[in-house]
Amino acid sequence: MPDEKIGKISISEDVIGIIASLTVTEISGVYSMSGGFAGLANVLGKSDLSRGVKIDKDDDDVRVELYLILEYEYSIPDLAWKIQDKVKRTLEAMTGLNIIEVNIHVQGVNFPEQEEKEDIDFDKDEKEEGDLDEDN
Repeated sequence: MPDEKIGKISISEDVIGIIASLTVTEISGVYSMSGGFAGLANVLGKSDLSRGVKIDKDDDDVRVELYLILEYEYSIPDLAWKIQDKVKRTLEAMTGLNIIEVNIHVQGVNFPEQEEKEDIDFDKDEKEEGDLDEDN
């Protein structure tokens, strides 16, 4: 790479957000990116690829805010640290920017479908038993 600068390279906040979002979705334990603050941005036409990501860029310093829904089985602190580390390393490698913060906002926890079905079936069984008692 030449030491001489020919011009300036500018990376859009949207591009940084998309890279962060794609990085997060590759990590086991992340259920989805949360709409959170991005609900209004989606209405205004911002790409769904950066949904759940807020970027604050000041020259070459970047702060990343991630709004996530995590899987139930995972330790939230361990998973959050893993996400922070991977997002920071990926963004710095791909953009050359200084990532000074990666903040995780856990907006919810996704529970396994199987438990939900068991709850529904349990409620159904109780109703059926109640129906039988009324007939007697």
